[in-house]
Amino acid sequence: MACALGLQQRFLSSFRGDCLDVLENSKRKRLRPGKLSPHRPVPDHIPKPPYVKSQQPPGIASGPEVHDEKGIECMRASGRLAAQVLQYAGTLVKPGTKTDEIDEAVHQMIIENGAYPSPLGYGGFPKSVCTSVNECICHGIPDSRPLEDGDIINIDVTVYLNGYHGDTSATFFCGEVDDEAKHLVQVTKECLDKAISICAPGVEYKKIGKTIHDHADKYQYGVVQQFVGHGVGRVFHADPVVLHYRNNDRGRMMLNQTFTIEPMLTVGSINPIMWDDNWTVVTKDGSLSAQFEHTVLITQDGAEILTQC
Repeated sequence: MACALGLQQRFLSSFRGDCLDVLENSKRKRLRPGKLSPHRPVPDHIPKPPYVKSQQPPGIASGPEVHDEKGIECMRASGRLAAQVLQYAGTLVKPGTKTDEIDEAVHQMIIENGAYPSPLGYGGFPKSVCTSVNECICHGIPDSRPLEDGDIINIDVTVYLNGYHGDTSATFFCGEVDDEAKHLVQVTKECLDKAISICAPGVEYKKIGKTIHDHADKYQYGVVQQFVGHGVGRVFHADPVVLHYRNNDRGRMMLNQTFTIEPMLTVGSINPIMWDDNWTVVTKDGSLSAQFEHTVLITQDGAEILTQC
């Protein structure tokens, strides 16, 4: 789950609903909010992260997530479960499926495995997974809107298992997707893969942003700047803030450290607009956006991807 860089209100204007429903030079309609289903309960025996009792987002915790051997095994377990849930969620993507149905399936699979769906209750987020369709950059709330042929959808899964969070996302195709969307998704995945490939102890975090931005520039795609990767482990969002664009931030990767990399690319504007729900973020011009995310562990040899099956 992407973390906002600073206060969202500093960067994001609110959704006013006064833009055209149909996009210029496209048959695709702009995304609109649907209806939300009732809150889904979590059994009492499943441990919940501390922020669940508060409606205030805890923000980014100070200090990196660096683990001992036991912590690494816990991170591997949470990452593996998150990957399995994401893989299953992807099989549900087809025309006519409601994003709320994806949330229901994800919620059930997570609690059946003795874990808690990390987004649920984080700063008041009402669902167990983020479903970001077409121009939605991130933090889309599952609702009654059925997926349509030609949509792309990012599904962002985070699980809290045995006291550790595993965080991952991928963008999926719904039915027959046009070449423009396919290429955006392909390049976004390549940006993530290239960024992971340069990770190792002692490498500067800013190299991640340069690697992603350089690759996106080759295809004239925009790189969203307001939402970032983050340390993850015993807490949902921790240091470091991982920027996906060129920057001069200081700091270097540490052995046995875990964090996410989650580039968000756009076909057009990188300027985000937030809906009145204070979560859903869409591109200002309605252009497509794609995202991929992994949780990685810094090892002696480079980086181990924890969120893969």
